Amino acid sequence: MSTGASFDVGFARDDDDLKEAQRLRYDVFIDELGGSGAMVDHDARLERDALDPHYKHLLLWDRSRAAGQQVVGVYRVMDDRTAAQIGGFYTEAEFDISRLKSSGRRLLELGRSCLHRDYRGGAGMYHMWAALAAHVKAQQIEVLFGTASFFGTDVQALAQSLSLLHHRHLTPAPLRPRARDAQFQRMDLVPPEALDRRAAVLQVPALIKAYLRLGGTVGEGAYIDHAFKTIDVCLVMDTQRMNARQTALYTRDDVQLRDGGPAAGSAERDQ
Repeated sequence: MSTGASFDVGFARDDDDLKEAQRLRYDVFIDELGGSGAMVDHDARLERDALDPHYKHLLLWDRSRAAGQQVVGVYRVMDDRTAAQIGGFYTEAEFDISRLKSSGRRLLELGRSCLHRDYRGGAGMYHMWAALAAHVKAQQIEVLFGTASFFGTDVQALAQSLSLLHHRHLTPAPLRPRARDAQFQRMDLVPPEALDRRAAVLQVPALIKAYLRLGGTVGEGAYIDHAFKTIDVCLVMDTQRMNARQTALYTRDDVQLRDGGPAAGSAERDQ
């Protein structure tokens, strides 16, 4: 965990900010986790995709670090209005979210979330979530959603954890996403009476556990992402159902976001 950090948080404003975020994503998703993708630039060490220009990128800087190495946290976000302009959300490649989209609620998709290895378990995620909460409040967002990953594609090794999510944390039917048929993986692999809750919880990634503590739920079925070598679940957080006590930890009136639009291009740019 980093000490002596000087944090700043806000949205990427230009291509330099975006590239620094993509370099951090490369470090985490490609170097650490062994992922890949059609637009990954290994020479420049950038993890990117065709949708990046259309998203807003919430960044965490540590200003005590050298120039060009200050971005230590990333969240990629898009609301329903922007998604309607460009033809949909990234999540829709893996999950049917038609119930969310037809709910009439204001939606915000979260994705490509990562922290530099030196900042995990410290104050960095608190700053990111406080800034995210401020954005949600300002934009009157009602439901947050996005994919979250278990690393590795061995379903049986994760059977307890996936089953726990299915039996205890399934999204209510009116909003429930469902994994696409192409890579659909049942999550009810272990019956409720055979669950080893302690073993199951230990295997759940910290970020997913944090979302669950806030009142988050998961859709039906997991999606096996062979490119990123992950098993993905679709998380849904209905702000009306979120745990008030936990939410208060990440909601502050003094958070100021350095605002910006999409990091490059516009909503009409070709994908």
